[in-house]
Amino acid sequence: MRQTGHHLVYGSLRDYLTGEELPDTDDERFRQQLARLLVEEKGFAKSELEPRLAIETLFGAIFVRSVIDLTVSVGSQRCFVLRYGPGSLVTREKPALAAARVLDPACCIPLAVVTNGQDAELLETSSGKVLASGMTAVPDRVRLAELAAQHPPRPPLTGAERERNLRVLNAFDLEVCCRKERCAK
Repeated sequence: MRQTGHHLVYGSLRDYLTGEELPDTDDERFRQQLARLLVEEKGFAKSELEPRLAIETLFGAIFVRSVIDLTVSVGSQRCFVLRYGPGSLVTREKPALAAARVLDPACCIPLAVVTNGQDAELLETSSGKVLASGMTAVPDRVRLAELAAQHPPRPPLTGAERERNLRVLNAFDLEVCCRKERCAK
């Protein structure tokens, strides 16, 4: 076991979806559990889940790479992003909504899920409204079809509205260690 920044690394593990070797951290173990939940209990095919998509922003000489833990699609349509983070769900809402709004260049992804691995919220991205709470809020494939019909994707954001959402990601996803320095990943 070694420590990088404030993360304990136990070694490496194989990504459930891709087979890629990843650092074995407590957070990564939760992410792997979430991928398993979506496939084994919620009925999604592995091919419907895109892990670790990223949005890069640069504002005020601050570069931030925002990683979207999972993006869930049905057919060719991205339906929701899932973002994991320990702690309070409320602090995860704004960056998850922003990510869903700007990740796909073809549209605003209509739904977002935030989770700390023990609790979750399902959010509608155009209004930011919480549609459901608790781990049961993570939709299964059947429920997602219903939600997709109720919440179709909107056209992509442009101009100042897109920039505002990118700034939210830049501000919320900047990692600062307890030592007030940027975290070593």
